Amino acid sequence: MAFQKRDKRDKENDNGLDDSVIQIYRCSKVVKGGRRFSFAALVAVGDKNGQVGIGYGKANEVPNAVEKARAEATKNLFRVPMRGSTIPHKIIGRAGASSVVLVPASDGTGVIAGKKLRPLFELAGIHNLLSKAYGSTSPKNLLRAGMNALHQLRTAETVSKLRGVKIS
Repeated sequence: MAFQKRDKRDKENDNGLDDSVIQIYRCSKVVKGGRRFSFAALVAVGDKNGQVGIGYGKANEVPNAVEKARAEATKNLFRVPMRGSTIPHKIIGRAGASSVVLVPASDGTGVIAGKKLRPLFELAGIHNLLSKAYGSTSPKNLLRAGMNALHQLRTAETVSKLRGVKIS
C-alpha cells in the first residue's frame, strides 16, 4: 500500500478542490470548573485553475471548525480573471485596517506574498504575482483584503464590453 506524503494543512477534496488551513484560533471562556476552549478555522479553497474562495468556521473541536470553514469557502467560490499565469492589472484590495497591493509579474517570478496570503493565490492558480500588505496583519483581514482585490480584477475584454468599445 503506497502512502502519499502530504502537508498536514493541505488536502484535496473529492470534487477536485484543494484547500489549505490558513489559521486556527483558540478561544477560551472561564467557567466554574475551569477553562472551556472553542476553536475557529480560516480556510482557503481553490481548484488551482482560476477558482478560489475563503471560509471561516467555529466549533468546539478543531476538525469540526475546519470542516465548517471548508464548507463556507466552497460556497464562496468565484472565478478569478487571469492573463496567462498572472493577473491582468495592478489592484489594491482593502478590508478592515488591512490593505493588499497586487502587481502582475513576468514569467519565472513566482508568487511573492506573505505566509498568510500565498496559499490564496496558489489555490487560485496564479503562478506569477508580486504582493505587499499594508496596515493590520491580522490573517482574517489580510485574506479578506486579498479576496477584495481579486474580486475587483477585470480583463480587457470585460471592460470593453462594459464600455461598448472594441479593442483594436
